[in-house]
Amino acid sequence: MSTDNRPMIIENMSRRAFLGVIGATGLLLAVGCAPRAPAATKYGADSMPNGWVDDPLVFVHIAPDGTITVVCHRQEMGQGVRTSLPMVLADELEADWQRVRVRQANADQVRYGNQDTDGSRSMRHFFMPMRRAGAAARQMLEQAAAAAWGVPLAEVEALNHEVVHRATNRRLGYGELAEAASHLRVPPRESLRLKKPEQFRYIGKGEVKLVDGPDIVTGRAAYGIDTVLDGMLFAVVARPPVYGGKVSSYDAQAALKVPGVVKVLEIPGTPPPSEFQPLGGIAVIAQNTWAAIQGRKALKITWDDGANASYDSQAYRAALEQAARAPGEVVRDQGDVAAALQGAARRVQAQYYIPHMAQAPMEPPAATARIVNGRCEVWAAVQAPQATHDRVAKRLGFPLDRVTVNVTLLGGGFGRKSKPDYAVEAALLSKAMDGKPVKVTWTREDDIQHSYYHTVSVEHLEAGLDASGKPIAWLHRSAAPTFGAIFGPDPKHEQPYELGMGLVDVPFAIPNLRIENPEAAVHTRVGWYRSVSNIPHAFAIQSFVAELAAAAGRDPKEYLLELIGPPRRIDPRKMSDPWNYTESPALYPLDTGRLRRVIETAAQQASWGRTMPAGRGLGIAAHYSFVSYVAAVIEVAVSDKGELSIPRVDIAFDCGPQVNPERIRVQVEGGCVMGLGNALLSEITFKAGRVEQSNFHDYQVARMNVAPQDIRVHLIPSDFGVPLGGVGEPPVPPIAPALCNAIFVATGKRIRRLPIGDQLKA
Repeated sequence: MSTDNRPMIIENMSRRAFLGVIGATGLLLAVGCAPRAPAATKYGADSMPNGWVDDPLVFVHIAPDGTITVVCHRQEMGQGVRTSLPMVLADELEADWQRVRVRQANADQVRYGNQDTDGSRSMRHFFMPMRRAGAAARQMLEQAAAAAWGVPLAEVEALNHEVVHRATNRRLGYGELAEAASHLRVPPRESLRLKKPEQFRYIGKGEVKLVDGPDIVTGRAAYGIDTVLDGMLFAVVARPPVYGGKVSSYDAQAALKVPGVVKVLEIPGTPPPSEFQPLGGIAVIAQNTWAAIQGRKALKITWDDGANASYDSQAYRAALEQAARAPGEVVRDQGDVAAALQGAARRVQAQYYIPHMAQAPMEPPAATARIVNGRCEVWAAVQAPQATHDRVAKRLGFPLDRVTVNVTLLGGGFGRKSKPDYAVEAALLSKAMDGKPVKVTWTREDDIQHSYYHTVSVEHLEAGLDASGKPIAWLHRSAAPTFGAIFGPDPKHEQPYELGMGLVDVPFAIPNLRIENPEAAVHTRVGWYRSVSNIPHAFAIQSFVAELAAAAGRDPKEYLLELIGPPRRIDPRKMSDPWNYTESPALYPLDTGRLRRVIETAAQQASWGRTMPAGRGLGIAAHYSFVSYVAAVIEVAVSDKGELSIPRVDIAFDCGPQVNPERIRVQVEGGCVMGLGNALLSEITFKAGRVEQSNFHDYQVARMNVAPQDIRVHLIPSDFGVPLGGVGEPPVPPIAPALCNAIFVATGKRIRRLPIGDQLKA
């Protein structure tokens, strides 16, 4: 059976319309599952708002002609979730993939379970619910067939979109059985017969191509920015240039004279902490986007910059460095670090800097809203549909059931589109225009200068070595503003979810280890960015390990393995990490054996230890994040002029069971390229509270000229008895330190400040 050539049909359908189609044409599955017993502590999907749902009624529709529609409740932004989750259900359903269609769910977490597509958890939280939904529907079809033939249930079996009576080879297609099956109860979870891994047709094979692929490559795919409604107006917003600022006064006379401009009005801002609410400013509404942009240029606005008017990146870096040199709040402490440092044969210290960065997805934020008869409908590329729904309802003062959020394809997300301020803007402007549809478009400049930035960070590390060069003491101070400050008063310290991203959960076998977290105040909107705080923590720790290896005269790979120690399974709570990516410490301990294995695999595949010509070097780094393990070996070539190229990258990746290996590979490759862009180019700086960059000419991301010539991904085999790990974010953190460690081998230069920029030419 071919799975490669048929274009899949992707449709958005409201809950009401979907239920109407089901009731009229096909399989209506009744819920018959027993309620879950309450648990004292909830982990994983159970810990997320609205948890999980495995009800086939929600996710499966079978038409009389046998066409199966699977609803995908997570958002597609290039990671392949709109293929992979339906594929899992279809496999357990024993469906012919050629006859499967996919529909995108709108915002409704009560119905679908948690829909927040970030944290690298879509598959690990919904792999089993999707399997159960598929298995339940399959068993109901088998029951319907057995009843139709008057034979025992044990004599029938679902095979490739039909049910077969083994004794007589009689067959009934799924479409023929749908009506009868619709009157049966859903089997209890404990009675479901899930497939054995050797029975999988699609799971783990890597042969199912993206359902959106043909539409994307032919330009038919619809993103948030592509939304068009009858009578639609277009808007852009002039936002305060400083976080927390507001409009003092404005003159719109010239803007209103621009042809096509319809109206100019003020959007009230939300003082910090602003959460996901608009920054405020002056909106220009026009008959097309170009007119709106020209009208915005003609505005005369006087701003009150507020408390963050003096925010300056250079001064703030100096303040962070000073804070990191002094003791901070202790967040992990074992042994006696002070005494061990005092008695060490040698002490080594280093300080690392990572700047603010912007997510800068290729599709900037965009949303369209329309209000009709007291109901608001939104079309937007958002990672968090329920958050969008709830914020729009609250800001409009509408009951929750009078807001609908339709999710489009996302042209990239990286955490930016988890924050739906742009959708709230569209809803407010539609209300101001008497309910007419209004599309708010953010230009690239808007996106770069008003983002939720990756945090700036200074990481200070010290180690005491014994006479053999082995660490006997480890001190790490991490100073960074927290994104917790967008939700409440600035705590001025990294929160448990940030500390648990490679900082307190460092798995080194060092007897004396102390982690501190000095104060760092927030002066701009800080938010999560792909891999979040793992980026600075991994960069500093893995770079420092290589520095210690050099100080001890040791091979960096062997030194890293010695620091990690023997294979063992560590309860994260014993490392002062109660968060553990929301997962159970029993199911997801930090397994140093798996971490060692990715290091050894990447090194072996890259021929670690081979002789390199002058100007070339290999660097290695490894990291655990989002309950997956990854190691990278990067080969660099640096010319006499300081020009850098990357001939090859080897990445070993262990995410546990591989549901869709093809998508895993491409996400690892993409994470590698993004990690290189972070390391080489990307930096947001502030002066007088304002972002100094404005577009891709001065806020640079990785282009083809910096991409590796060869990326080799080595997936670690795993059986389906191991819990699933995350995929989208873990590949990013080890890239920067592996790159910088390779540069040191090639040139003798240590890179402790990102981005690298022109440091090699100095």
